[in-house]
Amino acid sequence: MTAILLASASERRREIMAGLVSESIRLESRALTSDEIDPPSGIEVNERVEMICSAKAESAAEELTISGEKPDFVVVSDTLVEDPTDPLIALGKPLDELMATSMLLGLSGRRHRVWSSTAILYSPACGIKGTEILHGGWVADIWTDSAVVEFDELTQDDLANLISSGSWKGKAGAYDLAGMAGEHAALVEGAEVTVLGFANGAMGVVSSLMD
Repeated sequence: MTAILLASASERRREIMAGLVSESIRLESRALTSDEIDPPSGIEVNERVEMICSAKAESAAEELTISGEKPDFVVVSDTLVEDPTDPLIALGKPLDELMATSMLLGLSGRRHRVWSSTAILYSPACGIKGTEILHGGWVADIWTDSAVVEFDELTQDDLANLISSGSWKGKAGAYDLAGMAGEHAALVEGAEVTVLGFANGAMGVVSSLMD
């Protein structure tokens, strides 16, 4: 049975992956134990998200090599929201309600770009040649895609409801397009899966691996 590890704590990502799984696939998901890197400032968001994803891929390879676990494939991903006023500012996951409120106010009534970078890691036993050489004989391919989302003007009640719901927790830019925020925002360019947490290009490959 083919085993795939989704190295992420995101419930939304697990939900998406589970929707692709056939009966012949064993899907596991859990967060990496390594801390996420914080790239230096002054880097465009698309480069920043890819740097983070690449570091996650290396961390996953190291952790699996040390533990001796041998899934066939591993998927890691990172998503960042580009500040609509500055392409060098990335909006990640808010730490508290105040930060979430600030992010949503900045997105209100505007269009913004969302970037997702996803890496698929292939175990040494697979014999697949990836573009990235990682720890312990693991290799990977990385995809980075973007999509554009437009928010309505948020009223005070809209904002209060989004914050009190807790739907902002663990979400880049403080919102989940497939959740409550979907009532106030719409996809205007690109693929929805890119906004929800995966580079669209990687998902086609994941689907083929699960056939």
